[in-house]
Amino acid sequence: MSYLNKRLSLVAVACAFASTHTLAEDSSLTNPNISAVLDGFYQTGDRGLGGREEGFGLGETELAISANIDDMFYGKVTAILESHDGETEIELEEAFIQTMGLPAGLGIRAGRFLSDVGYLNNQHLHTDSFVDRPGAYRAFMGNHYFDDGVRLTYVAPTDLYWTMGVEVFKGDKMRAADMYEEHEEGHDEDEEEHEEHGPRDYDTVGVYSAFTKFGGDIGNSSSWQVGLSYLYNANGKVMVVEGEEEEGHADEEHEHEGHTHSASYTGENTYIADFVYKWAPNGNYKYQHLTVSGEYFRVTDTFSFEEGDHGHEEEDHDHEESHGDDYFEGWYLSGVYQFSPHWSAGVRYGEVDTYELHGDHLDPQKLKETELSLAWHHSHFSTVRLQYTNQKGTNFDGFEDDNIVSLQYVMTLGAHGAHQF
Repeated sequence: MSYLNKRLSLVAVACAFASTHTLAEDSSLTNPNISAVLDGFYQTGDRGLGGREEGFGLGETELAISANIDDMFYGKVTAILESHDGETEIELEEAFIQTMGLPAGLGIRAGRFLSDVGYLNNQHLHTDSFVDRPGAYRAFMGNHYFDDGVRLTYVAPTDLYWTMGVEVFKGDKMRAADMYEEHEEGHDEDEEEHEEHGPRDYDTVGVYSAFTKFGGDIGNSSSWQVGLSYLYNANGKVMVVEGEEEEGHADEEHEHEGHTHSASYTGENTYIADFVYKWAPNGNYKYQHLTVSGEYFRVTDTFSFEEGDHGHEEEDHDHEESHGDDYFEGWYLSGVYQFSPHWSAGVRYGEVDTYELHGDHLDPQKLKETELSLAWHHSHFSTVRLQYTNQKGTNFDGFEDDNIVSLQYVMTLGAHGAHQF
């Protein structure tokens, strides 16, 4: 081997060693966080609005991998497995890249990720202090809303924590399904005209959101955060059309309302107000802490009755009279107190007010849930929870007023990232 070749070989080895050494200094580049979260339960009754079912079952089993890609980007992939009706479903919940260190407090996230509207939505289900998400989340967000899109955020350079952001999503999980009314004889011509229209032409980019959150500390022991969010859903209004349901639509609607993490009740506009207050002696959360949180949802422009120019103005007026203001709403308030390093107790109350189309009128629906939980945490990675739920529902199909007892375990394997505030 010539002297030049030897020198080039030594340079190549040195470069390879230097590159490996540089990677080793950042452990997240060579050793990504890999984790699994196991969620199992036994329950004595069925929860409404897509909650857990009676008997033994598995919640979301989460498989996640995350790491810094380099000094500019962070990436994460999260898959969830869930059993329902004897079948195991797998879905990709997250697959995104996130910028790091952009100037002026800016950040960009792209791919599939949890929307940052509201307080609970951007947190994984296993971080909750109760067995199920509040009824408002199950009704309006499909438990938690994740989608394909892009997010731009900005953190203001203020003493008070203040962040804001905008998001654009595909919106498939927030699409409303068309509904069909049956009318008396004499509307055959109208029905034929509706059949010619065919299925609705959905917008391919359907959801736009904007949010702002601000908060701060109160002394050494308390902290707070308040948030406001707005979500525009271009495909969210339910189109109520005349005539019999078209062939194939029944399956589509069933699929939309089934166990698919899709919202059960949608509208064009969703407004969310949220707050959280946390207390811990001298800021030390390990031994004792209290969390009080709540959210309010208002979903407007929910139904559109396709009367066209067929002379049904009076009938359309009847719909408006039976519905009143065109909106859904829901809210919850919860408090969780960890009174020792291994034990916590929580209470939560929530309500959901919606409407359902029955024939030629809309029936009001109401769900009330009162929940008490007691949890044992052997460590940060293991939780066993006992929960009592009293649910009262009006005009809902598929569940009834009930007192439900749930026993749940949540176990984390491997390295898992820090949770949100």
